[in-house]
This record gives sequence, C-alpha cells and structure tokens, in this order.
Amino acid sequence: MVEKRSVIQRENVYRWFSELNSAQRVEFLCGLLDLCVPIELRFLGSCLEDLAGKDYHSLRDAEIKANNPADLATLTNITDEVVRSKLLISLALLNSDNREAAGVLFRTLTHIDSIINNYGLQLNDGQTGDQFLLLFTMASNHPAFSFHQKQVLRKELSQIQGIVITSCNNANLSTSSSTATSTTVTTTTTFTPCVAGSHFLHKVS
Repeated sequence: MVEKRSVIQRENVYRWFSELNSAQRVEFLCGLLDLCVPIELRFLGSCLEDLAGKDYHSLRDAEIKANNPADLATLTNITDEVVRSKLLISLALLNSDNREAAGVLFRTLTHIDSIINNYGLQLNDGQTGDQFLLLFTMASNHPAFSFHQKQVLRKELSQIQGIVITSCNNANLSTSSSTATSTTVTTTTTFTPCVAGSHFLHKVS
C-alpha cells in the first residue's frame, strides 16, 4: 500500500512539473540540486553529461559564441525578442567558470530598470514576460555569476515577477468587471498569476 501511494505521488509530481513554465522548472530543479548530497550530485552530473553530449555537435558553434565576451557584447538591446532569445541560449551554454562572459551578461541584464521605466516594456505580454522571467531565473542561478551578481539579479527577478503578477491581476480584474451582471452580488475573488507558456527554452532551442 505504501509503495503504491509513493508511485501515485511520484506521478503527480511528474504531471505537476510538466505543467510548469521554463522559469519555474529551472528554479525548482536548482532547488532540488541544492538538497542533494555530493555523491548524488556526481551521479546526476554524469547523467547530465551523457544527455547533453548527444547535442554537442549541433550546439558547438552556439556554445563558442555564448562563451565569447566580444559576441555577447553585441547583445545589448533586450527590448528585441531575437536578442532575448540569443541571451537565453547564451546563458544555457555558458561555461560555469566563465566569469568574464558572465560579467558582460550581467551588465546587459542590469539595465532592466531603465528599460521598464523609460522604454515602457510591457511584461504583461505573455511571451515577453516568459522570456524575462526565464532570463533572470537562469542568470540568478548560474554558477558563472558571483554571489553579489546573483543577489542583484535575484532582486531584479523579484521586481519582474511583481510586475507580471500585478499586470495579470489587473487584467483579471478588468475581465471580471466587464462580465459582471447588473444584479448586486457579494463575491470573493482570488487572483492568481497568469499561466505562462510552458517550455520556452525548448522553443528557443
């Protein structure tokens, strides 16, 4: 009975995980890895190395660019969706010890305040919000960034999450108001964050 219950719970976790968006999947997996002991991490590293090796040749050119500070320095306009896609690929392929390239990416990503305030970037657009959430989730968990850089990026991520949630709540409130009937009723509405598109990293690749 206990074993059967365990199988059901595991299937529920698999189903729940498959419904998360890319940023949530990355955040959750990084949290799980932090809970593993060293010998488990070494084993998981071997499994990941084997899986990643299957795409080594097809991603080789992109990996070279992702670890070249000169190439990364050209990806500054993060209001451009194409540039954001390239940044996502660069973060995915960035070597864990490439501090110089991480520094270039850090300078690009920390312009988000001025972009949101001056450019008026709309993070309530589903795909745009997904991209920014994934960008900052990956960067704030990437080992190539220093502790201080991760702290700054995590703060930026929290700001973006707040904007996305507020925008979604406002949209839900607007929809609720437009569909309300003339009859006076008392209701309690619980707003939840918008459900983002699921596997954005897979789509980018």
